[in-house]
Amino acid sequence: MTRMLITRPDPDAQSSLARLQALDIAGVAAPLMERVMLDVSLPPADGFAALVFTSANAVRTLMDRDVVSDYAHLPVLAVGDRTARDAAAAGFVRVGSAAGNFGDLVNAIGLSGLKGPLFYPTGKHQSADLGKALAPMGVMVATAKVYDMVAIAALPSTVLAALGDGGINAVLVYSRRTAEIFVRLAHSLDRTQRRALGMLCMSEAVAEVLLEAHFNRISLADCPDEEAMMALALSFARAQTEP
Repeated sequence: MTRMLITRPDPDAQSSLARLQALDIAGVAAPLMERVMLDVSLPPADGFAALVFTSANAVRTLMDRDVVSDYAHLPVLAVGDRTARDAAAAGFVRVGSAAGNFGDLVNAIGLSGLKGPLFYPTGKHQSADLGKALAPMGVMVATAKVYDMVAIAALPSTVLAALGDGGINAVLVYSRRTAEIFVRLAHSLDRTQRRALGMLCMSEAVAEVLLEAHFNRISLADCPDEEAMMALALSFARAQTEP
């Protein structure tokens, strides 16, 4: 049976693990990052035209800080459907989804006619700058870095061994930063071992990091969401059993 490594943080890793099991794919979760809440002051909701989420972790952090009710009346613009569902479940009343990636979100904000200011709670490490992207549209963004995703120090020894001896056939990688951490923690794998591993990537940005590190058995999801990643995992697993 095909066995896959899930690298995304909890609780998403456990959700992905359950979905793999439902597809009859064996999985092991080894989150490469852990969410840490940052001690930062938050602005009052008064005066903001909307709230922007590019990560479910930002939603979770506002929940952990027990401040959702302070902002729940604001319209929410989420990067994707999963983040939008999490925001709605957290108590935000008017939630919209760009149903895509960061570029889709920027386009959606531009088409919305909102002139801001927008409140953008996000992580310490940002793959793109929302304020900079929206500046040409005249939209002001107040960014608050409310959490940090801290990399683990090392892969579990059993996982590292399985990556090297074929006990794990593929790795699901959801972000560029996760790919960078994986490359660092799996540095002991030789080129033959790297070529044998299937690397299932959510985007081209993820794949770039892995290709540079000589992981060349790369597969890309059709779109940047969990449904596409699960479809990719199923396609990979089926290919392993074909004669």
